[in-house]
Amino acid sequence: MRLLALETSCDETAAAVLDGGRLLASEVASQIAIHQAYGGVVPEVASRNHLLTLKPVIDTALRVAGLSIADIDAFAATNGPGLATSLMIGTSAAKGLAVARGKPYLAVNHLEGHLLSPFFGDPAGVQAAVALIVSGGHTLLVEIEALGRYRLLGQTRDDAAGEAFDKVGKLLGLPYPGGPNVNRLAREGDPRAFDFPRSMIDSGDFYFSFSGLKTSVRYLLPKLENPSLPDLCASFQEAVVDVLVEKTIRAAQHTRRQIVAVSGGVSCNTRLREKLQSACAARGLQLRLADPKLCTDNAAMIGYVAALLLGQGESSPLTGDIDPNLRLVD
Repeated sequence: MRLLALETSCDETAAAVLDGGRLLASEVASQIAIHQAYGGVVPEVASRNHLLTLKPVIDTALRVAGLSIADIDAFAATNGPGLATSLMIGTSAAKGLAVARGKPYLAVNHLEGHLLSPFFGDPAGVQAAVALIVSGGHTLLVEIEALGRYRLLGQTRDDAAGEAFDKVGKLLGLPYPGGPNVNRLAREGDPRAFDFPRSMIDSGDFYFSFSGLKTSVRYLLPKLENPSLPDLCASFQEAVVDVLVEKTIRAAQHTRRQIVAVSGGVSCNTRLREKLQSACAARGLQLRLADPKLCTDNAAMIGYVAALLLGQGESSPLTGDIDPNLRLVD
């Protein structure tokens, strides 16, 4: 079954075409350059650019896949969580196409797309695992039992890890988005140069907190003369990574799951990947990292979830609305 999936939850306009579980095309139009002037995503600007970009992105995805809209058997879109004005663009387009073509429509949870992306392309499909979703807007640990059967273990009490990266990057005067630039500079720095707090690392649960770490960096900066940006980036990054890795490994041991699945934009961080690989290897755990192309917002992961749901005979009502605060687990 051929499926067209759309993703417009924030500032990436994305379309993907799948044939069953096989990815035929995945196109993403980034708005990073547009939002750099503001130092962050402006919702109204994001939604207006989705309107301008969505049709060309869909046309490109179909052309790359070698198909026309008449060849599509189902349509899917992210219905939450995300920015309301952005979500409306993708869902309205997918619903309109579904009505016009008389085909099924599927509303997909953005977080479920991230959650299952490490299993995309695996013949065994979705497997039992402990999953870490770590991105600009979300940081949570989830136990996966099977498709659609998830248990929330813990999440951030305040800032997401990616949000902390971006805000610290801004404090250090780095271009938006801060996360990739912090990661780049950290490669040249000493992670032991500054002793930043590892918030909630010994809390005895699987929850996170990164706002205090961000504040620690802010209060330290005025006290430094000619600070080394690489050292600051490396030390900050190490504090975030230490907490993420420690809690993820503990969650795997607590649930006795042998697979650790990691996804989301921050999972592209090279230090996080390095320390996760080391920690999992030391404990005999299998690490499943989403392909970097599936880590940042994309429609391929949305299409993957939609394809799995279609395989179970599911579809979504056209009367369903977006939900900017949609949860993965109630």
